[in-house]
Amino acid sequence: MTKKENLLKGFVKENPIFVFLLGMCPALAVTASFETSLGMGILVVFVLTMSNIVISSVRNFIPYEVRTPAYIVIIATFVTIVRMFTAAYAFDLYLSLGVFIPLIVVNCLILGRAEAYASDNTVFDSIFDGMGMGLGFTLGLSTLAFTRELLGTGSIALLNITIYEASVAASFLVSPPGAFLTLGLLIGIINTVRIDKEKKKKAIMDEKIRIALEKKAAKKQALEAQQAKETKINLKEVALNE
Repeated sequence: MTKKENLLKGFVKENPIFVFLLGMCPALAVTASFETSLGMGILVVFVLTMSNIVISSVRNFIPYEVRTPAYIVIIATFVTIVRMFTAAYAFDLYLSLGVFIPLIVVNCLILGRAEAYASDNTVFDSIFDGMGMGLGFTLGLSTLAFTRELLGTGSIALLNITIYEASVAASFLVSPPGAFLTLGLLIGIINTVRIDKEKKKKAIMDEKIRIALEKKAAKKQALEAQQAKETKINLKEVALNE
């Protein structure tokens, strides 16, 4: 896998939210607002990338038996750092996210990438993996939040966009049940498009294989006909010589 593929894999093909269904707790809890979800995504990108770097750097020094507790300690260190910085420089975001900032420690996406990737790959590759999966997570959160806030309130406060009045908006979409409904609809749409795309790719590949097999069969048939013709000519020459 190239560096570009490693970076972009989390956006669509291996999107943590819409494909792997990881990090569902913040996906459902903090996506009533586009601003809040974007802030959570940025924090996760930082924690995931930095923890990947450290875990990849010290992976050969951590005993196998205690690797998971060690990874959690590393992740918790960076979560503490972002919690302190958020409280100091983005207090409104800190209040909006609340308990979900410390809960980044147990986000299965971060620990999963530590176990599945950073513990077995180089620091350089782990940086791209952490950034790619983190940005994919942010994209998933932002897409879900954008949809919920726009349809549920008629506007996006962060972007200062208003489409219609809040009085006619589907306000239930910014409630907890609306999070489940919106997430399910987006997953359904994305999976439908993805499956349709895979079917088209398979049909194209099957057609290429069919054409290649037909060409091979035609070439074999032509070769056999040529050999039969040469054999017939040789038999005639033998008969004439006799």
